[in-house]
Amino acid sequence: MIVVGIDEVGRGCWAGPLVAGAVILNVPIEGLKDSKLLTRNKREYLDKIIRQKALSFGLGWVEAQEIDNIGLSAAVALAMNRALLQISIDYDKVIIDGNYNFMPNNTKAEAIIKADSKVPAVSAASVIAKVARDNYMFEMAKEYPKYGFEKHVGYGTALHSKMLNELGLTPLHRRTFKPVSLAILSNHN
Repeated sequence: MIVVGIDEVGRGCWAGPLVAGAVILNVPIEGLKDSKLLTRNKREYLDKIIRQKALSFGLGWVEAQEIDNIGLSAAVALAMNRALLQISIDYDKVIIDGNYNFMPNNTKAEAIIKADSKVPAVSAASVIAKVARDNYMFEMAKEYPKYGFEKHVGYGTALHSKMLNELGLTPLHRRTFKPVSLAILSNHN
């Protein structure tokens, strides 16, 4: 059975894109697990191996402005569908990490809680999405050097909150997210 694993990263971030990975594996890759449980070096290493050995893989990107326009749940579904569209071979099943099937119209799709720890293709999707998103945020740190994107990659941290309040927003910020919208209000008073 050919399984596409799908997972997303960046759902809870205040800034930057939401990225979904989709991967089909046909050989085991040693050391694969949920990307959050791996060091950055291990993720970078596994990302290269996954891209070499996967039968097919894709990344779906949804930018901050799109997230603000359509909402978070629709953005997750859009990212996953964009990633799946890049899968170049036929498959039997799509396994999405989590308790919600963001592809209800796809009869092959099902959600499995903790799939990123149980299903190697989902772990692989988690890894390639995390590496791609983090690398993007490291590049954005060069464009917006005072925000600390290289440290928090857009997640809500004390540093991010401080910089948001001191410097205001970048085009990367999700304006509909409460901490960001509060920063907008405080910077207008």
